[in-house]
Amino acid sequence: MDNRKSMESGQTNPAFDHDTEKSDTQSKSTIEFDSFQKPVGDFDKRLSEVSDPEADNFISERGQWSNQLEFLLSCISMSVGLGNVWRFPVIAYQNGGGAFLIPYLVVLIFVGRPIYFLELCIGQFSSQTQVKIWRCNPLFKGVGYASMIATVCVMSYYCSIMALTIFYFFASFTKELPWSKCNPDWGDGVDCENLGNTSIAEIYFVKEVLKEKSDINDGIGLPEWRLTLCLLTAWLVIFFSLIKGVKSSGKVAYFTALFPYVVLLTLLVRGVTLEGAGAGIEQFLTPDWEQLYNPKVWYEAVSQCFFSLNTGFGSVIMFASYNPIRHNIYRDAIILSVMDTLTSFIAGITVFSVLGYLSHGTGIPVSKILGSGGTGIAFISYPTAIAQFPVSQLFAVLFFLMLFTLGIGSATASAGAIISLFADRYPHIKRWKITTALCATSFLVGLLYVTPGGQFIQYLVDYFGVAFVIFLTSVLEVIGIIWIYGLKNFISDIEFMLDIKIGWYWKICWGFVIPVGLTVILIYSFSIAEIVTYNSVDYPSSAIISGWLLAIICLLPLPVCAFIAVYKSSASSLLGKLKESTSPAENWGPVHPKHRKEWFEFKQLHHRD
Repeated sequence: MDNRKSMESGQTNPAFDHDTEKSDTQSKSTIEFDSFQKPVGDFDKRLSEVSDPEADNFISERGQWSNQLEFLLSCISMSVGLGNVWRFPVIAYQNGGGAFLIPYLVVLIFVGRPIYFLELCIGQFSSQTQVKIWRCNPLFKGVGYASMIATVCVMSYYCSIMALTIFYFFASFTKELPWSKCNPDWGDGVDCENLGNTSIAEIYFVKEVLKEKSDINDGIGLPEWRLTLCLLTAWLVIFFSLIKGVKSSGKVAYFTALFPYVVLLTLLVRGVTLEGAGAGIEQFLTPDWEQLYNPKVWYEAVSQCFFSLNTGFGSVIMFASYNPIRHNIYRDAIILSVMDTLTSFIAGITVFSVLGYLSHGTGIPVSKILGSGGTGIAFISYPTAIAQFPVSQLFAVLFFLMLFTLGIGSATASAGAIISLFADRYPHIKRWKITTALCATSFLVGLLYVTPGGQFIQYLVDYFGVAFVIFLTSVLEVIGIIWIYGLKNFISDIEFMLDIKIGWYWKICWGFVIPVGLTVILIYSFSIAEIVTYNSVDYPSSAIISGWLLAIICLLPLPVCAFIAVYKSSASSLLGKLKESTSPAENWGPVHPKHRKEWFEFKQLHHRD
């Protein structure tokens, strides 16, 4: 078909039809890769229809990375986040110490890296975000929406943590670090003469910064005005980082990916030279081999791997979707998984050297100083140690600037995934308007977390709206792509895209280890689930009900989108509708006309061979 004639008649290539988002199963024809039941004449006709010049405009308007380095640095900035600094060291210590590295590395090799590579491949091949990639299997479109809602939940509270780093950053410029000396005026009053085993930094964090309530039975209170300003600052930084899409966020990645390593290595050198640091590092690395037989340890290894690499949230797919189709993501997947692991290990050494120093000075065991980990390491343990350093203000400024920078990398990735999803769905709306709407709305929602009861809400949202949801959608993501779209089809697409042969390692991991292993671990996670509490404090029934409603909202797209896909199928029988709704839609494939044509030809040749 002549391109000019096609444009004059109002026809467009379905691969780029996003002004009116039709159901991917609405078209009567689907791509039958394994059988190729379509006659050759019809196939040749479709080859002539894919050279639609609108695709060039789509790619130009959507944008691409300025260079390969920006993509790599952005992925490093996304994957290496706050979890590497305060989550991994605690999880490792609590689950076998040095022995935890064995299940973690096993999970990384056989689960984390393959899923990461899968998401990179599906995003780069289709040039689409986490919802539209399901043109390969429309029945599973709800997986994309469910993970999107979970990403929104993470994004809403993640920036409140960044607000805390901003608060501490500015507090570090005082002549004397405010958490180095007890102030009886903090909160509702502090008895500085009888602190017991509670550190000054902990009292400062709970009483003065969070102004935390003992429970939320009477509500969560009003937003703290200083934290509100810090939250606003965090969202303004994210807004300006994303205002021009990957063109602007790619430039920001030069700083957000590299600066944290400068500070982390500086703190590492300082930490290992402290008195008592060796004892702390020894506790971190000393293996408890019996823990390897504990299934909970393997569950924690999978959880850490997921949240560390940022798989399942849509940001990996989004980043890859802005790559040229021939970009070498195979190399990038190896580099990124290794960098992420090394960073976690270095952070562990750094954190435990400081904990050893504190234990040596106070006589309190590392386990008690560590507490439950998480924000306690960032805002209690480390500030306590920094307050005792020479030139403590300088180290404090660098430390909290590093934390903020780590947060920016992950937050811009999550926000960018949501923005790209809406920008692709509604291309007639300017991207800056979508970015403004998302940042403004997220800021308003984030005010919940800077209230005296904000930490309760943060934990509740993470429990019901993130952890379980991302785990489930990740399992369904692999099943939907590998088992239903087909391992053979997926590998064929990768070999077409990268011109490499996929080995048995990837095939076994994708085809068996990941879907079966993650399903088993998911069932195990149900069996160990407990009634949610925060710091051993029960939630009111209204909060628990709200949590379950949030979980339902997150998971509702799964059955709804599946029902819509089956309902809109043109087949007459139920079996036919199911088959059609699980077959690739006509608009599935590379978006660029040249690559799409080459892909059809590759598929035809592959079928004949």
